[in-house]
Amino acid sequence: MNKKAKNGLWNLLFGAIGAFMLVPIYYLVVNTFKTPEEATFRPLGLPMNPTFQNYARALEAMNFLRALRNNLTILVFAVLFLVILSSMAAYAIVKGKSKISKLMFAIFMVGLIIPFQTTIIPLYRIAVGLRMMNTLPGVIIINVFCINLSLSIFLFRGFINTIPTELEEAAAIDGCGVLKTFWGIMFPLLRPIIATVGILNALAVWNDFMTPLLFLQSPEKNVLLQEVHKNVGPFATNWTVFLPMLVLSVLPMVIIYLILQRHIIEGVVAGAVKG
Repeated sequence: MNKKAKNGLWNLLFGAIGAFMLVPIYYLVVNTFKTPEEATFRPLGLPMNPTFQNYARALEAMNFLRALRNNLTILVFAVLFLVILSSMAAYAIVKGKSKISKLMFAIFMVGLIIPFQTTIIPLYRIAVGLRMMNTLPGVIIINVFCINLSLSIFLFRGFINTIPTELEEAAAIDGCGVLKTFWGIMFPLLRPIIATVGILNALAVWNDFMTPLLFLQSPEKNVLLQEVHKNVGPFATNWTVFLPMLVLSVLPMVIIYLILQRHIIEGVVAGAVKG
């Protein structure tokens, strides 16, 4: 078999695998435009009489705008704090020459090893003691310091190691201090990895269901996934309304990812090739 035929077979195989992986997404989207009867008897068929009423019912049932506001509040502040704190911590770890810097990096990396689920009970008791229960800032703090900070520091550290030290030496000659060197020289050079860390953390925070479920009790503070879960019936579920809720809950992040995917790929490739 020549090389061209072999490549054709591999492309055919990968195409078949990709099509198979798209079946659940197709099932999800196509059934949002059907009546309950049509979705039951023709789940994989195209809608005969497409309707947008299911989306209207879903928007009302899940209090979409309020839940979206809560989601965006948690997302924006969590990602902002993660980018700032993790970049500064990684810079200090990379440029620190003492054993304390290595020890701190090891401590942060423990967060990548220990599952977040094992710390839920201590976190719950701490949140109650600090009166952070049922507050959006409490969820933001937990997302930043207890879930996503370790990975962010790890990614920033790998990228900072690729930046030539001559830039800092030149800044020191010009009289720049540590903070001025970091914010004026280093931070602008971190744009590729900032985009990568920002998007990866945004996806993690947006898709986080357990933390809001455990630490938010008031309905007016629910996020989108909580609203979706709330509309799952104990005995029966209206799937033609439930499926549009799923689409609405993931659609904002899909749009953001499609817009910024080039920056994500650039950041990952840069870290892999240089680091």
